[in-house]
Amino acid sequence: MAKQDYYKTLGVDKNASADDIKKAYRTLVKKYHPDLHPGDKEAAEKFKEINEAHEVLSDPKKRQNYDNFGDPNGNMGGFGGGNASGFSGFGGFEDIFGDIFGGFGGSRQRTRTKTKGEDITIELTLSFLDAAKGCKREVVYTRNSPCSSCKGTGAKGGTAYKTCEKCGGSGQIQYASGSGFFRQVSVRPCDECHGTGKKIIDSCPDCKGKGYIKTTTKLDIEIPGGADTGSYIRKAGYGEASRDGGPAGDLIIVMKVEPSKIFRRKQFDLYVDVPISFKTATLGGKITVPLIDDVMEYTIPEGTQSGKIFFVRGKGIKSRMGTGDLYIVVTVEVPSKLSRAQRKALEEFDKESELKQYQKMKDYKDNMEKMYGKDPYSKK
Repeated sequence: MAKQDYYKTLGVDKNASADDIKKAYRTLVKKYHPDLHPGDKEAAEKFKEINEAHEVLSDPKKRQNYDNFGDPNGNMGGFGGGNASGFSGFGGFEDIFGDIFGGFGGSRQRTRTKTKGEDITIELTLSFLDAAKGCKREVVYTRNSPCSSCKGTGAKGGTAYKTCEKCGGSGQIQYASGSGFFRQVSVRPCDECHGTGKKIIDSCPDCKGKGYIKTTTKLDIEIPGGADTGSYIRKAGYGEASRDGGPAGDLIIVMKVEPSKIFRRKQFDLYVDVPISFKTATLGGKITVPLIDDVMEYTIPEGTQSGKIFFVRGKGIKSRMGTGDLYIVVTVEVPSKLSRAQRKALEEFDKESELKQYQKMKDYKDNMEKMYGKDPYSKK
């Protein structure tokens, strides 16, 4: 069941398009990225919420389930959805009146819910090519792991404990105040067992009764092609151990991709800047263009202008979500120095050239003459 309003988390309305959601997500990721807030638990929690919201709203099926039922998995009774009673997440009328009036003189025992351990967020730095192609990485980190000797109970052998007599194993005590119609009942953790519902008779010698031990964990991670900065992988159960025998938290591995010296990336599309000579731009010719896994030859047509962009379908980043395209941006580079022979040849070339061969220069000349009556290329 969803614990947060995913639309509110990303700051978008329920009719937001996929592009709006993606844009909002990227903006928030840059704002709350762990690199910008080292040691800030509040920012780390916000970053986790942002990624969880994006994971649901960017998936059409999960988003539809969330909109209809309040749960990305389609379970009824979640936040924003509804169930038969109309009191999602609150139980029935007996619970409501029991909380307010003490159950009309009695109360039913509550079942203690074990808490989940805290999540751990770590950052994994990848090269541009490794992120684009996909790779395997080993992550090493320290965490509190459930003690195997006592199975997380804190009791020797996992059995050397007894049910707390004060709370009857619920871990909670009801405290009543007021009287008659205005009688109120509040629930607090049991002060005898500290909310665990059990009292340890003999502590586990390995974890000293804590139920967990600090360990160094090594984990092999399969990173799919197309990973980008801010994308993440969640490994359930590899976070911190619970302090009351509940399930362990999750490990969240957030990617940080190093920039490339050759490529620029927009989602799964690749852009590459290729400098070409004046001769190639004028007469045309073949150039070598880099790809993710190899290189390819591309033919430049004659008369190519600087800044021209050529498009090659399907030569971008390949991912589970689709394949991007390649955009070749050519820049005509002017030589910084010329020999005497080159200079003379170029001057001869210029003498034989006509303005009509240069469309942009011709347009500029026509506009200048209309506005000012002057030829900007006059040799007088």
